[in-house]
Amino acid sequence: MLSNEYSRVKKGNALDIQRNFDLSRFNTMGVASKAAFFVTVTSLQELKDALTYSTSHRLKIMILGGGSNILFVNHFDGLIINMEIKGVSVISEDDETVHLKVMAGENWHQLVMRCVEEGWGGIENLSLIPGSVGAAPIQNIGAYGVELKDVLHQVDFLNIETLEEHSFTAQECQFGYRNSIFKNELKGKVIITSVSIKLSKQPEINTDYKVLADLLMERGIENPSIKEVSDAVIEIRESKLPDPAKIGNTGSFFKNPIIPILKYQELKNNFPNIPSYPVSDTEVKLPAAWLIDKAGWKGKRKGDAGIHHKQALVLVNHGNASGKQLWNLALEIQADVLQKFGIEIVPEVNVII
Repeated sequence: MLSNEYSRVKKGNALDIQRNFDLSRFNTMGVASKAAFFVTVTSLQELKDALTYSTSHRLKIMILGGGSNILFVNHFDGLIINMEIKGVSVISEDDETVHLKVMAGENWHQLVMRCVEEGWGGIENLSLIPGSVGAAPIQNIGAYGVELKDVLHQVDFLNIETLEEHSFTAQECQFGYRNSIFKNELKGKVIITSVSIKLSKQPEINTDYKVLADLLMERGIENPSIKEVSDAVIEIRESKLPDPAKIGNTGSFFKNPIIPILKYQELKNNFPNIPSYPVSDTEVKLPAAWLIDKAGWKGKRKGDAGIHHKQALVLVNHGNASGKQLWNLALEIQADVLQKFGIEIVPEVNVII
């Protein structure tokens, strides 16, 4: 049996396929799960080789980036491909914009920090979002009034079955709230290999999100730079979200539900202080954290599985919680919120059952 230790060393020209691999360090929830097979890829050719291996051995596959948006409920009886294809290149630029191509294995927050340092605006509101660049389009990551779709130009991906390379424009990605074609029709069929984004050298600062605007006002900053916006976002996120290095978590576990206005008005009769954010003329978005908190779950724990005491949207691993224990807790929260408010909240994280 091959070593369980993580290694990027290749054996000749072959991939270093490892067996019975411990995934504890590869998911921010810190769940002690294992993969039957595990490999790290650092190039497009290695990715194709890994897919060929999985096909020839009839193994199901899963792509793993930063491990920050995943809950392993059980062991993974297949091949996990750890995406480490890296590189950031300038495709084109002029006096007003810069067009970047970023490989899927790059760390998202490090990319944001580099862009802020260069003075390239557009993603500063997305500071400190964990995970890899390749995972960003799947979720259409967003925070504080900005979503990836606002700057995305193109997504390059590989067809798992044919190994052919393809590209989609932002429109073809069918982006929605924490949603895309990669979570639906193309789920399990393609692997994102790179993302192209267009940023501005003369950015329009977005401080529409109230908590962000309030903090900047508190700091006496009337015309913030992209760095000041990024710093404020980081401060807000650090005050609300626990550090995975200190306590296992995946950030926001549930998506904020979008409901009809008529349903919201009905709820408001019973809960006058219920917050909401307009989505359209007929729908509003409710904070899932408010619903979970109001249902009494904030700060609770069952064994080592719990809900963070500062942010009800975050499930945490206090030490040795299993994926199954955390998932059972999530199901209890879902059922309770549905019973008390008539609203279904669904996981934002990728749950591997």
